[in-house]
Amino acid sequence: MLKVTGSAMPGALRFLPVVVFADAGEAEKEVPAPLNRDDLSLYATPPQTSRYAEPEAGQLEESVATIRKLVEPYAAWCQDSYGRIKPRVQRVVRFGSDTYAYLKDPPKDFYPRAGVIGFTGVLGLFLARGSRVKRLLYPAGLMTLSASLYYPEKAANVAKSTGDSVYDWAVQSYAAVEKITECSVMSKPVAYLSGKMC
Repeated sequence: MLKVTGSAMPGALRFLPVVVFADAGEAEKEVPAPLNRDDLSLYATPPQTSRYAEPEAGQLEESVATIRKLVEPYAAWCQDSYGRIKPRVQRVVRFGSDTYAYLKDPPKDFYPRAGVIGFTGVLGLFLARGSRVKRLLYPAGLMTLSASLYYPEKAANVAKSTGDSVYDWAVQSYAAVEKITECSVMSKPVAYLSGKMC
């Protein structure tokens, strides 16, 4: 064995002792036995003795699960209600923004016309003293009349659509009254023989 120290190593490495082994020759060499990978503990797989066990639910987890089950129908109802209400709210918001844009830059003579229409509504309230029906009909009628004077095309369109719906309602009411009077005039056996059931 040869030990090298001191001046043979330059710099800071000269303070470290280094051992150098020399080859003794071919005669003294031993042939190492081949290593098996399973013999090394680093590569051996440990036996599978552990299994995953589901942890038991604690009191808090059970309480949360119970609350979830209780709240689930209400949450579904809220989501359904939100789905039905959302389009209506969006229409109201759109109407409000359109109205704001219209009032921000109104057409010529809009405010005087709106003042006259509002004044006729107040005048209708003043003239309708004494009866609740008059309080409802006079202001609405006078405001409609003054608005139709300022906006005749729109008034004609509204009158036509309203007239159609009133006519449909009147026909349905007449049919319902006619059916009621037929049933009350006819006796039950005659109605049964004629094939009309009341």
